[in-house]
Amino acid sequence: MPANPQASAPGDLPESPAPEPALAVVVVAAGAGTRLGHGIPKALVPVAGEPMLAHALRGAVAAGVARQLCVAVPADDDELAAVCLSFAEELAARGTPLDVTVVRGGQARADSVRAALGALQPGTAHVLVHDAARPFTPPDAFRRVATALRHGATAVIPAVPVVDTIKSVAATVGETSYLADEIVTGTPAREQLRAVQTPQGFDAAILLHAHETASAWPAERAAAITDDAMLVESLGLPVYVVPGDARSLKITTPMDLRLAEMLVETPSAAQETL
Repeated sequence: MPANPQASAPGDLPESPAPEPALAVVVVAAGAGTRLGHGIPKALVPVAGEPMLAHALRGAVAAGVARQLCVAVPADDDELAAVCLSFAEELAARGTPLDVTVVRGGQARADSVRAALGALQPGTAHVLVHDAARPFTPPDAFRRVATALRHGATAVIPAVPVVDTIKSVAATVGETSYLADEIVTGTPAREQLRAVQTPQGFDAAILLHAHETASAWPAERAAAITDDAMLVESLGLPVYVVPGDARSLKITTPMDLRLAEMLVETPSAAQETL
């Protein structure tokens, strides 16, 4: 699918030359969603009457940057696979030329991403990795990441400034341990901190290499990786940052789910609240 000619670009980057490199969007939808308390996979939890995953897929397509959607669903779940099939039929009925691929995810998020990377179409140059748990990420967020990739970045993440004061802590030990479980060890400068969102964009070959390298790591080191950008950072490569969006909240708790419902009910008011 061709990119939107009105796509917003970070900074004053010039228009990218044609033809544009092939890009795929990987949607990670294999999470259990235990903290939501619905007893079903997180991506299947309804938001405004539809599965969370359906909203996320529509947002990815609306950006107009991808030629393939590759969705990682839980290994033992057929309902989310059915959501993907229904969505593919919806695209076909609209005459939208986009391939929708479903893969079975693994125990860890990295396993799911790795499985999806293995199912990308030949010739895919760039990949955006997006969480289904961020179902209302605006299309412009996808476009900003894709534009930076087209202009030469090998890794790009969307992020928003941190508004809270952040403290680093450690477990309290010694004679004062009865006072509290933790003690402050430092206060990083808030101006240098960012809260990272998805989609995160990468040169496809580099991200695959990063995942293959990490697959040989000890379990403790692998468990410390919380996003794909960290894997690329481990290779010593730069990761660039473009503006994120307050609407790209991640649904983890029942309160998050309520905020997401607000985005559907009253988008402008919800954006101000977030």
